[in-house]
Amino acid sequence: MATRPPFPIGIAGLLALILIAVPSHAAPLETASEVYEIEEVVELDDGGTTAERFVAQPFGDIAPSRTPLASFGPFHMVAPDRAELIGSVESETPAQFAALLRAFPTLKQIDMIDCPGTGDDEANLALARMVRRHGVMTYVPDGGSVRSGGVELFLAGTQRRAAPTAEFAVHSWRDEDGFEADDFAADDPVHQDYIGFYREMGLSETEARRFYAMTNSAPHDDALYLNSRDLARYVRLD
Repeated sequence: MATRPPFPIGIAGLLALILIAVPSHAAPLETASEVYEIEEVVELDDGGTTAERFVAQPFGDIAPSRTPLASFGPFHMVAPDRAELIGSVESETPAQFAALLRAFPTLKQIDMIDCPGTGDDEANLALARMVRRHGVMTYVPDGGSVRSGGVELFLAGTQRRAAPTAEFAVHSWRDEDGFEADDFAADDPVHQDYIGFYREMGLSETEARRFYAMTNSAPHDDALYLNSRDLARYVRLD
């Protein structure tokens, strides 16, 4: 039986999905919104498997805090330099984000409002690297919730900020055969893939290993919930 990680060995670690919220009292923009259907393809590393990493939350439908200028999948442009992320990262999300950057190269901040995770780890990783390369800040507002693969996306921000009441949820990854991180030997190369991803996102070797160990301390089916102060013990928040 194969024992593969959620994405192929050689691809650095977990992916990340970023959602950031705008204050609810912000005035609506007086402009019509546009919804883009993206058919562009963003190349992902092939030959591997994909896996879902998702922590559902009993929230009702969540809408952007103001009328968006335009929407690209789960990203809603509420200002020329700010997007709100509401929803999960799927296979098509990197292409949608690429289209967003072409239309709004002024993007500076992603507000992560409700980010349950990803249906495609490989796409989540690609998206996280795009966010990092573009120099975007990630922010989780009061009441914002970032879970599972969304936490890796939060780490992609060149600056990472979170309100005191922001919520994060982490858990161990699980591959297509049902194996979790603790089922692999400590020196298995799969672990270095995850640690390597965290290094790319600006964590030191020590920070990356501590954060990885913390996420794997929670079984896949029993997520560990953290507030921003808890998370700041493992990664730098600005």
